[in-house]
This record gives sequence, C-alpha cells and structure tokens, in this order.
Amino acid sequence: MTIHILNGLQLPAFDVEMLTLGKLIAVPFRQHINEGQVFWLYPSQNLPDTLSIEQYYQPEYLNYVESSFAQTKVQPLQIKAWARCEYHWRINPEEKYLLSMIAKSTVWNLSALEQIFNQYQVLKLLILRVYRLPQPCIVNQPTEAGAFYWPKSEDHLTTASENHTPVISNASFNKRKALLLAGELYPYQTLEYLQFQLGAISDHRLDAKRLSQDIKIFLGWSENLSTSEYDPDLEIWIKKITPVGNSSDGNEFERLVRKSLVKLGFSNSNTKSEASLDPDRVGGAGGLDFYCEAPYPVVGECKATKTEKVPDGTAAQLVKLGYKHLQRQYNRCIKIIMAAGELTEDAELTASGNEMNVLRPETLQRLVELKAKHPGSIDLLDLKPCLESEPFGEEADAKVNRYIYNIWENIKLRSHLIKLVKNANREVSIEYISGAYDASDPPKPIFNLEEMRELLIELSSPLTGYLGRKKGSDGNDRFYYLRDLVVEKS
Repeated sequence: MTIHILNGLQLPAFDVEMLTLGKLIAVPFRQHINEGQVFWLYPSQNLPDTLSIEQYYQPEYLNYVESSFAQTKVQPLQIKAWARCEYHWRINPEEKYLLSMIAKSTVWNLSALEQIFNQYQVLKLLILRVYRLPQPCIVNQPTEAGAFYWPKSEDHLTTASENHTPVISNASFNKRKALLLAGELYPYQTLEYLQFQLGAISDHRLDAKRLSQDIKIFLGWSENLSTSEYDPDLEIWIKKITPVGNSSDGNEFERLVRKSLVKLGFSNSNTKSEASLDPDRVGGAGGLDFYCEAPYPVVGECKATKTEKVPDGTAAQLVKLGYKHLQRQYNRCIKIIMAAGELTEDAELTASGNEMNVLRPETLQRLVELKAKHPGSIDLLDLKPCLESEPFGEEADAKVNRYIYNIWENIKLRSHLIKLVKNANREVSIEYISGAYDASDPPKPIFNLEEMRELLIELSSPLTGYLGRKKGSDGNDRFYYLRDLVVEKS
C-alpha cells in the first residue's frame, strides 16, 4: 500500500543514522507531531538548543558522530528512511527522574537532556516507527535549517509503502517502547554498542560481519534478516566439486574432498601427515588420500573419472594403505571412496565386503552446500550411524542422500512453523499452532504437542532467534514472530 509523504522531519544526522540502524526508537523534538503522522527522516547539521556534539552525545560515540555529520555536508543528500510517529511523549517536572534512564539507554548525555528540560520545563520525545527505503530519496539542495523539508521538483523521491521493511521487528519495538515509557533501563545497550563497532569494520572482516548479523537477529533489528550470512565458499570452490570429480583432474579432486571434510567439521591434528586433510598436499600412490581423526576416524580414497569405470585397484588400495599407515586403527575407521564413475563388478564386491561407502561427487557437494547454507544443520555424530550401517558399496550413496533429504525436510518443517506464527500476527499458544499446523498441509506430521513444544523452544532460543517466547505457568508458553527461516530449493 502506497503512502503519500508530504514533508520531512529534520533531525541531527547521527540521530537519523541511529534510528535507521535500529539503535534508537525515540528522539527529542520540540514541536508537536500528531500520532500517526508520517515523514521523511532528513539528516540535519543542527543539534537541539545549539548544543555542541561533545555536549549532546556520549563520548564513545563522538568519532562516529563526526563521520555521520561529515557525510551530510556532501550534496546531493540522501534520505534513507521514513517514519511514523507512534507517540509524542511529554516528560513533565514530576517525571524528571526519567532523564537518567533515558540517557543510559540511548546515545545522549544526561547533562544535555537536563539542559533542554530546564529551558522548557519539559522534554518532548518522538517515539518513531522507522522503515528503510529500498532506494534513497535524492535531495539536490539543502533545505532551510530547522524547518520541515519540503521536496522540490528537482529532487528524486522514492515512493513509501506499508510493505517496506521496519528496522526493528514488531515484538522488539513494542518491548523497547514499554521499557522506555516505564523508565526502565534497556538491557542490551552494551551489546548494541558492540554491534555498532562491528558494523564499522564488517566490510573488511567476514567474521565481524557474521557476528554483527547474529547480534542484529538477537536484538530483533529487522523482520527480514536473512537466515545466515552468504558463504562465499559456495561460489569459490563448493560448486566445483561435481565438475572436477567428473573430470580427469585427480589431484584437484583430492584437494576439494579434503576441503569439504574440513568444511563439514572433520579434523586431523597431524596436518603434515600423508593422510592429513591438508588441501595443499599433492596426492599420489604412496599415501592415503584423506584421513580424519575427529570427531571419529574416517579414511578414504578419491577417484576422479570422466566415463571410465572405477577399477578394483581403488578399493584394494584403500585396504592396503589403510593397514600400512593406520595399522590396527584402520579397523575402527569409517571407509569412504569418493568416485564419479561406476565401479567394476570386482571393485563393488571389494568395497561392499570391506564396508566401504562409495559416494559420488554430487552427493558430497550436496552435503557441503547444506552445511554452507545452514551451518548448524550437519551434526557429524548424527551422520556417523548412517556411514556405519548397511548398505555399503555403491548403494551407500543413496543412504547418504536420504540423510541429506531428511535434514532438508526438518528445515522446511521449522520454516513452516515460523510462517504459521507469522501469519497469526500475534502471540499464540502451542495449541493454536498445533491446530493451524494440522490444517495447513504440513511438510511432515508432528505427532504430539510435546514434540511441537520442543521445536518451538528451539526456534525461540537466543541463538536462533526466529521466534520470541513468553514463558507461562505449567508450560503454557506463547510465541510470536521475529524473522523468517528462508529455505532454498534443495
């Protein structure tokens, strides 16, 4: 639904940036704004009551303030968000004690808030619901200081819409608003500041970007955060596993297999061993192609092929080299042959008789892609019984694909539960979700309420953050939506 916005509200540039990031939900503003009124957030160079940035902002933010103000001196100016006034809060003399809690929960100095209050005997705060624009508005000439921003014909305005992404989820916004109006301290101020620091370096550090994303999810900043940070390994090497495995480049296939095992979580303490997982080691006939020590021993051979069959020598070599290098430990190992080609009859008999799993490059790639897209989805200890049990030989490929399929189905199940809670658009009980689930053509059955409760608690954990949870007595918990679990086509 399109929203017609006629003007913009000038606020200090750093306050606008903090509103757009989700760090603030309220700002001091002297003029009265009606609840429900919408406006562009126009970043201004001016501060309330001619305060300096050192007077107005807390010391730890000053470097960021200066950077934010410097950006707004450059023309044309960008407007990146619009807002709706949820509440115009007047803090009167009998409520002056609230100023201390407001300062501790925001970016402003207490002395600055007290100065504004003492001058007018009131502090007016706009509590704002902020929405990001998909494309910023472009303002070619700055407007008069202190006035509403009135767009000119040469400015380019992006159409505002109710479908735009709020910077803070509904549940998080309502919780923060309630804390603010009650004069209670916001508990995640330190965590927010850490995220702010991470944001300054996240363009250059992937680990910082991932941690920043995790904090945003925990804080409820944006309802549409992606499930996980995109893993560049998908494009760099994971998608090469299948084509290389179906080529004649045996050395490169070995490297990719070893990288895949490390990606999945396997390790080997002796990276200089001929049987290690070192991806830079060049393979050869003298040693095993790969050997994993933890979390359980795995040993194997690789055979990149185009169209020819895999000879019996590949399986026989695994037996010979396994006993040579690992001796008694070999019997405890899970055995794997990574091969694209069909095995000869003799090779199949040797592989099956020696409990060797024969896996195709396509299957390995599916497994590693799943790990890259949903990092917590592969539990190696859960995979172990699959690799230890029959069938072996070439039929083992089908059982591992069934394992992958079941994981995808479990992810889809969780995504479906989240959508049911989202569609309710309110806090709902387990009984409500169970009824909605049964009537929704679910991906797989859930047989009892306790099983569903365990899944909902998992999804509402701070480490996952897909749902929010309000604990009730006797297990009568209620759940609400925070963010989507996006499931790509498997």
